[in-house]
Amino acid sequence: MLDTHARKYVEPLIVRTAKLLLKYKLTANQVTVLAFLIGSLSGLFVYVGQPILAVIVLWISGFLDAVDGSMARLTKTSEFGTVLDVSFDRIVEISVIIGLALAFPEITFALLLLSVAIIVSMTIFLTVGAVSEKKGMKSFYYQAGVAERTEGFLLFSLIILLPSMMYFLTILFAGLVIFTAIQRLLEAKKILS
Repeated sequence: MLDTHARKYVEPLIVRTAKLLLKYKLTANQVTVLAFLIGSLSGLFVYVGQPILAVIVLWISGFLDAVDGSMARLTKTSEFGTVLDVSFDRIVEISVIIGLALAFPEITFALLLLSVAIIVSMTIFLTVGAVSEKKGMKSFYYQAGVAERTEGFLLFSLIILLPSMMYFLTILFAGLVIFTAIQRLLEAKKILS
């Protein structure tokens, strides 16, 4: 929801950063890899008991993830870049989930439910994107939903920073992702029928 409706407020900063990185001869795919490497540290920082660092690198990664897309649109998008971007986004999320599961085994069941919800939602999202002829600003059809990447980062941040509420927040996160999956499935029925 925020990725779709609030991006216009941060878009000028994203585009300025994209132009700056292009000026320094970086490619969109290089920034995708950088975002992946930085974001993957988040799970490690959770595991070693550095929650503030975990949240900081998670958000830097998310910002660079937005920047790489702008860089691609300012130059030339590539299908391989799209594959890298979507795949690395999931690995960053997996790193956070694994870090949380190792550091807080008492919430492993809730994290398992969250993982299943993400798998289901992403399966619908990617399948609709693959079979839909609609194209948007991205290189594939992007279905908006209640729980997009920014909402995920907000909830991961709260889970990391509020240990006493971890279980509840993880279940809430899983519920929002499932709601989004249902929302996307219903939209798919409309646009693909």
